[in-house]
Amino acid sequence: MKMYRYFIVLGLLLIATALVVGVQAQDGGQENPQGEPPTFLREYYDQWVASPHADAEAEAFVHWDEDGVVEVDCAKCHSTPGYVDYLGGDGSPAGTVEVAPPIGTVVNCDACHNPVAASLTNVTFPSGAEVVNLSDSTRCMVCHQGRASGLSVEEAITTAGLTDLNAVSADLRFINIHYYAAAATLYGSEAHAGYEFPGKSYQPRNNHVEEYDTCIECHSPHTLEVKITECAACHEDVESVEDLADVRMQGSMSDYDGDGDLEEGIKGELDTLKEMTYAAIQAYATNVAGKALIYDEARYPYFFADANANGTIDEGEANYDAWTGLLLQAAYNYQVTIKDPGGYVHNPKYHIELLYDTLEALNVAMGTGEGGVAAQVRNDPGHFDATGEPFRHWDADGEVPGTCARCHTAGGLPVYLKNGVNIAAEPTASLECTTCHNVADFPAVYEVAEVTFPSGAKVSFEENDPNNLCISCHQGRESTVSVNRAITAAGVGDDEVAEGLTFRNIHYFAAGATFFGGEVQGAYQYEGKEYNGRNEHVRSFNTCNECHEQHQLTIQYDLCIDCHEDVEEPEDVLSIRQEDEDVDPVDYDGDGNTDEPIRDEIAAYQDALYAAIQAYATNTVGTGIVYDSHSHPYWFIDTNGDGVTDADEVNSDNRYATWTPNLLRAAYNYQYSVKDPGVFAHNPDYILQALYDSLESVGGPDAVATFTRAPVKIAEDD
Repeated sequence: MKMYRYFIVLGLLLIATALVVGVQAQDGGQENPQGEPPTFLREYYDQWVASPHADAEAEAFVHWDEDGVVEVDCAKCHSTPGYVDYLGGDGSPAGTVEVAPPIGTVVNCDACHNPVAASLTNVTFPSGAEVVNLSDSTRCMVCHQGRASGLSVEEAITTAGLTDLNAVSADLRFINIHYYAAAATLYGSEAHAGYEFPGKSYQPRNNHVEEYDTCIECHSPHTLEVKITECAACHEDVESVEDLADVRMQGSMSDYDGDGDLEEGIKGELDTLKEMTYAAIQAYATNVAGKALIYDEARYPYFFADANANGTIDEGEANYDAWTGLLLQAAYNYQVTIKDPGGYVHNPKYHIELLYDTLEALNVAMGTGEGGVAAQVRNDPGHFDATGEPFRHWDADGEVPGTCARCHTAGGLPVYLKNGVNIAAEPTASLECTTCHNVADFPAVYEVAEVTFPSGAKVSFEENDPNNLCISCHQGRESTVSVNRAITAAGVGDDEVAEGLTFRNIHYFAAGATFFGGEVQGAYQYEGKEYNGRNEHVRSFNTCNECHEQHQLTIQYDLCIDCHEDVEEPEDVLSIRQEDEDVDPVDYDGDGNTDEPIRDEIAAYQDALYAAIQAYATNTVGTGIVYDSHSHPYWFIDTNGDGVTDADEVNSDNRYATWTPNLLRAAYNYQYSVKDPGVFAHNPDYILQALYDSLESVGGPDAVATFTRAPVKIAEDD
């Protein structure tokens, strides 16, 4: 049999060689007068012949020897004729294998090197999702996509008619994604490789870096080996494939598995989560499904009934048959992460999300609730959270508008810095290293001399300071200038309702505008009033990345303790109240407490302003108003007049539309203070000034009778 396979392979190789040489001759090339393959082909042959694709004794190619043919359902990836048949290269319809091919072939040269394979640009996954406009790696993805998807699991549960996911069903059996589904992992939620729990958002395609972002850019297409020497260009400690297990990028610095080890590679995080998930699967099988379970990744169908509960698959122990809907979901996801051993590179975040959600669901079903994942972390912080609304908002549209692309796509900021404007772009998973780091001079960041804010003001920490990149996005989208422009266009008095006047939203996390205060007019600044400018903290902690870790965005609270002795945990930062030693503390909110955190003083201002806004809307405008910080457009009609934001009031059709200039200014500043949750640190006096003036404007002098306006600080160079 071995010799038979050898001649089959050799014959196909010679055919492929003849085709290549013939093409060379047609293109003006010279045939080798000795009849030997050209040198370049011999090099590729030597690479291929030692690869798994050429291993004629592997189970992947000998499994059907007793049958004499390769099953139609398997032939696409387990024989060269089957692959060509599937592509339609034999003249048959593409997308199916019509004839079971004979045994004896491996994945030969002509599987990939034929006109049909060369023209592939699209691939359809088992979920039905199609990815288009691909490169030569499409040939790899035809097979390395698995044979099932999370939708297969959902369909099986639906077909079984299960309404209780914890009920055992005789109609369920294990569903296997199959081996080496690397492409399905790579494309994550776009391919729906895993079972994705309802209400959850998952990582889409995992983007690496330019030129190392596809199958054949990272693997040799002939040996299949990882191009490990090229990894070392960025990952300095990588000298072997084994070293890849220790890689951990700056965008993945969460303690996903909750073991306290942030030094281990991302593979270590995944391995622990897999162990925890398997333990939870076993506990659930015993305690909920009522039958102990054991797993063997090398033995089909992988899950077996552990009749004597000894943790070993003994002779006579049958395939597991006490499947509930949840157990099937969990086992499938566990298998997804096992059967792509390179998942920690291909798309680790997607696998982490699948394992976390599986672990959570099992623990909830067993009554342990959040305790099962209390120490674990699912999502990354903002810039790298591919599941978050800032990056997933446009998925259904397939396009991020030019007005949003600068800050909500990976390539938006570099485009803006180069051209001063953005055009519409495709959604991306999150920001990437190359969003801030200049590819041409990596790892240096892009240089930004100064930053233009929505008001038109141009400011800078220092010329080309790296922190200028942060405030290129964290500046909001409105200002005093745009609010005044809208009010002027309305052409009405301060307390008159203006048709067409709409709420102006500062947008989220405008920390840069807060920090520079009156210099950039991010909050609404009332005419005739004075406001603080840039917040001068202390020399060593006076920029974004001096206070925040620049990749995780976490507050470097351990550095605060040098001045703030009571700061021992991150949440202690919320309790800081910074006062000048030579000045008596100010009771801004008039509650008699000068020891409370400045954050609480601001919160009291916010509460008073919201109450004044509601009273003004009811008594002056004649239409009650309520606010929801999580639902655009944030301000809604209080239809029942109870002053509470009810669920049926929070919808676009019920948006508040009877704005007066006075109400708009106050509502704008209230929203501004809410949408920068760090105002208490970024520039507390500035926001206190803006809130005080808003309260006075809509509530009158009595509304601020017990309040004290924060003093205006004069800059030293003035």
